[in-house]
Amino acid sequence: MTLEEWSVTWFDALDVAATTEAQYRSLIRNHILTRWGTTRLDAISGLAVHTWAKNLRADGYALATVTTITKVMSMMLADAADERLIAVNPIQPRRRGKRRHEIRTERVWATPEQVLGVAAQAAALVGDWAAVLILTAAWTGARWGELTGLQRRNTHLDDGVIVIDPHTGALHEVNGRLELGPPKTAESARTITLPPFLVDLLATHLDGHGHPHVFVTGEGELLRRSNFARRVMRPAADGNHHRTRPRTRVHPVAPGLVFHGLRHSHKTWLIADGIPDVAQARRLGHRIPDKIEHIYSHVAPEIETRLTTALQHRWTTALHTLTHTTPETAPTRGADHISRLALPATAAPIIDLTA
Repeated sequence: MTLEEWSVTWFDALDVAATTEAQYRSLIRNHILTRWGTTRLDAISGLAVHTWAKNLRADGYALATVTTITKVMSMMLADAADERLIAVNPIQPRRRGKRRHEIRTERVWATPEQVLGVAAQAAALVGDWAAVLILTAAWTGARWGELTGLQRRNTHLDDGVIVIDPHTGALHEVNGRLELGPPKTAESARTITLPPFLVDLLATHLDGHGHPHVFVTGEGELLRRSNFARRVMRPAADGNHHRTRPRTRVHPVAPGLVFHGLRHSHKTWLIADGIPDVAQARRLGHRIPDKIEHIYSHVAPEIETRLTTALQHRWTTALHTLTHTTPETAPTRGADHISRLALPATAAPIIDLTA
């Protein structure tokens, strides 16, 4: 049996999340089968696979990508060994060879002032809805899929919380199709408390459209990560000085900041404000590494209050900084066309900009 023939049977028995299966199919189709598809299972050697992985790295693929490709192939061969199609999985850890030092670049995060600047430019580019999405991400730490999948029925502004549903709490894009499903992990299903300003901001935002989802495009369509990154996040953070005549001129505020960097920013703010680790983990949907601590640690109401108070303070401080300084004295604004940022009011725009 060839590896390509085995892959059909292997996928039929695979029981993973749709997004995970889509990733596996992509890696197998684009990398593994192009090299090993016609090779018999019993003709695949560990040494040949390691040589292939070495060549992939030499071709410019990231170490993490090559590791994932090799891991998927190893799973396929391990299951083939379990089915007694081959004697043993030929891919085994190697204890020889030079040590590879992967250079890790720190994720770009932003200060509250920078986030407000990015949000203001996002509003100028595509509309206020993009600014509200960015501000909500930075002040809740929620993931992209959790926010784009957030529905009105899980947004309880009277109680000042949003709920990440364990079954339909995230929007997934699988093979170009958008569908609701569970969030990333079991711990990701959670209730997130909102600072007061964000309650008002979301209330004004929801009054502006009638879609069941909280965050949609100006045309009422569900959001796609790649489109948002290209049309909104990149120019709003990096500026578009490289373009000769853009429809809207925006300036560098936080170059390199990606949407997930807003989650990193939120975590950084919580650390700086002295919020206990357990409260950080619960808010971000992380599992505490220590099993005993994970089971027995809880977030007292006064800690939750201290957390939201700190976030509210960061908002008011950033807003004051940006509305009471000039571009020359506030370099973190990064956008000299921003005249002021205003708290949402009944009839006022969420973010007011003038060119």
